[in-house]
Amino acid sequence: MSLWRLAWQRFRRDPVGVASAVVVLVFTLVAAGSAAGWLARDWSEEVAVSYAAPHFLRNEVREEQREAASSLPRNDYGIADPLAAELAEIRSRLTDAAATDAKAGALAFGADKWGRDVLKKAIKGTETSLLVGFAAAALATLLGTLFGAFAGYYGRWVDDFFNWLYSVFTSIPYLLLVLAVAAVLGQKGILTVILILGLTGWTGIFRLVRAEYLKHRVREYVLAADAVGASDLRRMFAHILPNVSHVVLVQLSLHVVLFIKSEVILSFLGFGVGVDTVSWGSMLAEAPSELILGMWWQIAAATIAMALAVTAFGLFTDAVRDALDPRLQ
Repeated sequence: MSLWRLAWQRFRRDPVGVASAVVVLVFTLVAAGSAAGWLARDWSEEVAVSYAAPHFLRNEVREEQREAASSLPRNDYGIADPLAAELAEIRSRLTDAAATDAKAGALAFGADKWGRDVLKKAIKGTETSLLVGFAAAALATLLGTLFGAFAGYYGRWVDDFFNWLYSVFTSIPYLLLVLAVAAVLGQKGILTVILILGLTGWTGIFRLVRAEYLKHRVREYVLAADAVGASDLRRMFAHILPNVSHVVLVQLSLHVVLFIKSEVILSFLGFGVGVDTVSWGSMLAEAPSELILGMWWQIAAATIAMALAVTAFGLFTDAVRDALDPRLQ
């Protein structure tokens, strides 16, 4: 029985792994639907009043507005201000949905400062964050696999060169390296973030793939391929790579989680996606000014979405690693 069939049988017996795979699939479908324009196409439209409350807070907010409108401030002599009613009506017209026909007074998860639907922003942010995570992880995995394959297979000066390059990248703390590159390149959009993360995150994959190639290049099946005249590239990628693909797959899943969190950190600090693009990080970046005013629903939506996605990806990666571990055969 092949390694992949055995791994699939182990994976199906893991209920946590299956549940996490379902959650990962749901997030992926939501991101794909957003990218195709089926979901959250109009996320940037101002469909509600500023800081419209979620539906479950609608009655509470309206009651507070009603009390504020009915209260009449008095002066030191205890006489009601004759302009208080007019001022309260003006405030009510600015904030109450009953006096605003074109905009909603409450949404499922509330609205942000500009009246945009927080739920649709979270869906659109899912597309951006997952795109960055998958694309950057694919780029880092490709570089790490290629560098590790050449270093481990050829050895000598090729191995020395890639080890020197690995030492240069790992001598700087990862977060500081990412922030430094982001500060140099500036805020130029999703592609820049993908390049920053992908070009700096290949070192861990390189180390593991290099070790696997050092181990496999002297095994019998590789020596037999050499004896029948197989080229170096064929031995590297047609014979050895399929036998180390489980390591590459696990590292790909781990780096998706890492780069999703890295994108959130970069966007929160102002080095991530542009101002015209929404992501979980950009939603969290708006939270400090909103929390001062007591508007907590945007940070709650972004935090819940990110926590679910990162937790599901982490559990899924652990399940895949346990299923593919050759020592369990």
